[in-house]
Amino acid sequence: MPSPSLHSFAHRRHLLRAATAVPAALFLAACGGGGSDRPDPLAPPSAIRVTDRRVPVAPGVSLHVRDWQSGRLAGPTFVLLPGFGASAAHFNSLARALAQRGRAIAISCRGFGRSDKPLPDDTHRYDTGTLVDDVHAVLQALGVDRIVLGGHSMAGNQVTLFAGRYPERVRGLVYLDTNFDYTTVSPDDSDDPALAEPSPTEADTASVAAMIAFNQRLNRNWSAPMEADLVDKLEVKADGSVGFNTPDAVAAAMHVAGRQFSPDYKTVRVPALVLTALPGDWRDMCPWLATDGDARTKEAANAAVRLFNTVRAPDADRLFAALPAGSQRALFQPATHVDFFIEREAEVLRLVDGMGWR
Repeated sequence: MPSPSLHSFAHRRHLLRAATAVPAALFLAACGGGGSDRPDPLAPPSAIRVTDRRVPVAPGVSLHVRDWQSGRLAGPTFVLLPGFGASAAHFNSLARALAQRGRAIAISCRGFGRSDKPLPDDTHRYDTGTLVDDVHAVLQALGVDRIVLGGHSMAGNQVTLFAGRYPERVRGLVYLDTNFDYTTVSPDDSDDPALAEPSPTEADTASVAAMIAFNQRLNRNWSAPMEADLVDKLEVKADGSVGFNTPDAVAAAMHVAGRQFSPDYKTVRVPALVLTALPGDWRDMCPWLATDGDARTKEAANAAVRLFNTVRAPDADRLFAALPAGSQRALFQPATHVDFFIEREAEVLRLVDGMGWR
């Protein structure tokens, strides 16, 4: 299981947990998904068909790709990149809705979800450039031309770099609460340990059900996509207990690389939709704190929220100022970084429809 310190960073930043691949049989039972090229049984008849694929992107590396199609070939193809530690399943709801407008593809990046997890070395890298080339390789393999590219959290690094490196492939961008430069984030040890998200105990990892229950307690808005994402990251052991199986070295390599990448928004040449999610109070940033808990801890959490919001506003302004004409922005507050596009999906879709991407 990845080290507690690395998990604590992800928890405190509301980045998603370091991921793993779940055995196919468990995924079928828990998520309603299928094996390769099997339609999703939850889809309405003749409406949305979702296909799970493994797409080779480099020697020894294949990625898990979910592909939602509705038959509306004239609409745009949306490609969605999950945040640090998350899997393609995190977009199960949003992607299905976007597919009604054309097509939606979600990619679990190397190292996470059901994608391959080679240990980092001179051949297998986890820097932003490599992740962007992986996305391009997926598009080439699927025969996809121009796309609307969306990324959540740290995946915003990939969105910006892809737009600059492959401008002919993008017709629009969606920044899902990812309009900040991770090189400016303060060191992990500057956070108040009293606010840290709890790590699972042995009892919490005793079974899939126990792990789901643990995560339900830690999230203000638990949902089916979040549960599918969690299950997609669990390895079931012989005794029925579960754990995360992304190697420490893989999670650390991506964490370090993401923190070293400074996005150049001036390379973006297409209209972008910038969505910012800001917490209202401690319940949005630290929902695991007890409602009847220590008043000092709650005030410390609210102080962290105020500081966080003060810092995030200039980040959003800086990004938006560098974007081309036709770009739009929207603020979601109160909202939670991890799940705002699930909880407030209808609003996100209205904003996407207003962009007029063709």
